[in-house]
Amino acid sequence: MFTKVLIANRGEIAVRIIRACRDLGITSVAVYSEADKEAMHAQIADEAYCIGPAQPQDSYLNINNIIEAAIGAGAQAIHPGYGFLSENADFAHACAENGLVFIGPSEQSIRLLGDKTAARKLAKKADVPLAEGSDGIVASLQDAAVWAKKIGYPIMLKASAGGGGKGIRVAHSEDELAEAYNTASSEAIANFGDGRLYMEKYIAKPRHIEVQILADTHGNTVHLYDRECSIQRRHQKLIEEAPSPFLGEDQRQNMCKCAVALAKRAGYIGAGTVEFLVDEQQNFYFCEMNTRIQVEHGISEEITGIDLVSWQIRIAAGEKLDFDQENVPMLGHAIECRINAEDDDFRPQPGTIQSMHLAGGIGVRVDTAVYQGYTIPPFYDSMIGKVITFGSDRKEASARMKRALSEMLFEGIVTNTDYQLSILLSNAFETAAFNTNSIEDGTFAKS
Repeated sequence: MFTKVLIANRGEIAVRIIRACRDLGITSVAVYSEADKEAMHAQIADEAYCIGPAQPQDSYLNINNIIEAAIGAGAQAIHPGYGFLSENADFAHACAENGLVFIGPSEQSIRLLGDKTAARKLAKKADVPLAEGSDGIVASLQDAAVWAKKIGYPIMLKASAGGGGKGIRVAHSEDELAEAYNTASSEAIANFGDGRLYMEKYIAKPRHIEVQILADTHGNTVHLYDRECSIQRRHQKLIEEAPSPFLGEDQRQNMCKCAVALAKRAGYIGAGTVEFLVDEQQNFYFCEMNTRIQVEHGISEEITGIDLVSWQIRIAAGEKLDFDQENVPMLGHAIECRINAEDDDFRPQPGTIQSMHLAGGIGVRVDTAVYQGYTIPPFYDSMIGKVITFGSDRKEASARMKRALSEMLFEGIVTNTDYQLSILLSNAFETAAFNTNSIEDGTFAKS
């Protein structure tokens, strides 16, 4: 086991990893930008080092500075968390080149699965269902027009190097194709430095359901069931729950088996998430594989009792999973609400928290890195925490989430807790009658 691990991230995930290190008896090393000197992760880690100015490219995305901090601190491994460098193959390569263990999959797996067209080909070899789409990269607008006629409108253009909902546009007809193609490509270049696109048949009213997997270096791969992630705004998840209230048990098992098959086919090691789009008939289609821990990993932990972050570290240290698939329990139901500092139009609202009260009580977990008096900087994501509730079934988990959201109080900043509560109180949520378009189409309209 490692004796010292550097966390190359910030916010609640950095705090989460520090806690996992403490549970394992590992010394934690935080890195922080100049804007994060007073951040919680920099305050509670065993050691903390400044790695540059506030802008992410000068600090949390600065590979050289992070590697130098790890070597200087005497860390043996680096945990990237999610976002930032977590799915950056060059960062994984730099870690290996400098004798540091990257707590995540191999550089090769990141490159393979990070290229969405290559991932689709791999999924096809693993007999994982795919939505009808292009055979590979759509090289030009003219090429896109040919594929669109072959597939049939509506179609979805997606960034090959994409993630996080960036570089995605839908064209419902030939008249919309040019704008969708150019906009998706431009957004892909801006976010990933790679404007290549591929094309899929657009699934109307899709559900976004994903499967959590764990794989060790001894040939063992298991799933921790599924998560429903369909409540999104602008392709960004807002509320997640596990398991999905939409899937039948047969389809759940089929989807989970496909996720494990894909991970094995890719030679995947560590924690990963296989994402699927699901139509109204419960047919599911491979979307992508995220080669990192997910924001919503906590709900999988709650329903199984398995510490995913701890196992990420243990697997990277060479440990073998001490359970098999038959011993992964389904203990109940869990729901997560992402708490963001944002206004009614989903625009970030940084500021100083003058006072706050976090929810508590049985079945409630709050993962956050904010505190009273903390000033939320304007340079990073607006998410300031996650409320997770667990119950014996969906009804109990939902009741506890309503209670928890009602108790969450912040003064000095604007948050989305009232909007989250309105969603939980809606008939659409109560009956699980929603899809990825439900916020945009007014199903969960703000009161």
